[in-house]
Amino acid sequence: MAEAIDPIRVLATDLDGTLLRSDGTVSDATRRALDTAWAAGVVTVFVTARPPRWLDHLIDVVGDHGIVVCGNGAFVYDVPQRRVITEHGFDADHLLPLVQDLREAVPGMAFAAERADGMGRDPESSDSNHPVGKLLGWSGEVDAPEFHRLVTDVVEDRAEIGFSGVHGLAEMTAPGITKASGLAAWCLERGFSAADVWACGDMPNDLPMLRWAGRAFAVANAHSEVLAIADEVIGSHDDDGVASVLRRLADGR
Repeated sequence: MAEAIDPIRVLATDLDGTLLRSDGTVSDATRRALDTAWAAGVVTVFVTARPPRWLDHLIDVVGDHGIVVCGNGAFVYDVPQRRVITEHGFDADHLLPLVQDLREAVPGMAFAAERADGMGRDPESSDSNHPVGKLLGWSGEVDAPEFHRLVTDVVEDRAEIGFSGVHGLAEMTAPGITKASGLAAWCLERGFSAADVWACGDMPNDLPMLRWAGRAFAVANAHSEVLAIADEVIGSHDDDGVASVLRRLADGR
C-alpha cells in the first residue's frame, strides 16, 4: 500500500528535457496532470535556465500559476503579468575582470548577458540599469571537455557555472546563485521548506535543486550525473514522466 503524504506539496520542475517534450511542447497528458494537481492544491513552480524573454509563450500552459525561477536562479518571472519580480546579478566590479580573464584563456570566446530587461551582446555595457543575471560564454573552436576545463579553472569561485548540454556554452551566474537558491528563496517566502518540495530534472544544472529538494526525480533521458543522485527515475520527457509525479501528488501518495 502506498504511503500517504501531506496533501499540500510543492512540485518544482525543469522545463527543457524534463517537462517539455523533444519538440518543445507540453503534451495533453501533462496539461491535464497540471490542472489536476493545481485543483488539488499542489503548488507547481517551473525552474529553468531559460531567461525571462523565453517564457511568455508558456501562458497557455501555466495559466494563473505562472511563476518561473529562471536564468538558473537569477530571476523569478511572473508569466501572466509578464514581469521579473526578483533578480540577482553580478557585481560589475567582479564581472568585468572575470570576462577579461576568460577572453585571455579562451581566445575568440564570445559573450552575451541576460538581464531583467533583455539580452545584450556586451556584458561590459552600462546601457542597462539592471545587473547581469546570467553571463553566457561560447566557443566553437575548443572541444567540449577542454572548454569546460578552461572555463572552470578560470572562474573558480567567482561564479556558478552551468553546462546545460549545448556544445561550447557555459552559463554563469553570480556566486551562490543556482536553481536551488532561487527556488529555496521563493519557497521560504511562502513557508515551504526543502522537505515540502519534490523536484524533477535532467541536466547537471539541475543538480543543486535536486540535492536541495526533499525528493529528487530524474527523467529517464537525464544526464548520467542526474540519474546517479536521483531518489527515483521516472518516465522520459517524451513519455510524460513529470505528469506521473503530478498525479501522485494530486492523489496524496
